Amino acid sequence: MDLIWVLSEVATRKNILNQTMLQLDEKRRGQVHLVLKQAVLADKHYHDLAEVIESIDGLAVSERIKNHMRQIYQILAQAEAQVHGCAVDKTHFHEVGNAEAIRNVLAVCAAVEAFAPAKIIATPVQTGEGTVVCAHGELPIPAPATAAILETGIPTCEFMLPGERCTPTSAALIAYFVNEYKENPLGL
Repeated sequence: MDLIWVLSEVATRKNILNQTMLQLDEKRRGQVHLVLKQAVLADKHYHDLAEVIESIDGLAVSERIKNHMRQIYQILAQAEAQVHGCAVDKTHFHEVGNAEAIRNVLAVCAAVEAFAPAKIIATPVQTGEGTVVCAHGELPIPAPATAAILETGIPTCEFMLPGERCTPTSAALIAYFVNEYKENPLGL
């Protein structure tokens, strides 16, 4: 069975998680909640890829979920390195390195594992438009790290809605998990 992500209006990590959870049956939703309950993550800021990987390695979750998380954070680190003109191991995470972001990535990875899709199909991604204030100050939308990930071949919507609709973390989740893009994956 395929997992469908409709990202044409909102492509945030929370929206990706909500859409995945809605497509799970009650038993599998329970499995995801159990994984999240058992996975203890210190509520702190993880500043670089090594710290994030260390936190992932310490989680009480399957090796498959850990591998997904490592790969997603590798995508984020590569985008940050590209934007800042530095080596991947010298990147510094701001918002994507906080515990909430890591928990959200964990939740999406656990939900995808519980679903076990044949493939993940998504609509083109809504990036939004305008500016966003973050640790680097006021940036255009999509933020540079988001744009760097999207430029790897992720189709975006032609029309833009106001505000930040796709973050670096959600772009990394999309880049890692989505197998195919369709304008209308639900066939409506």
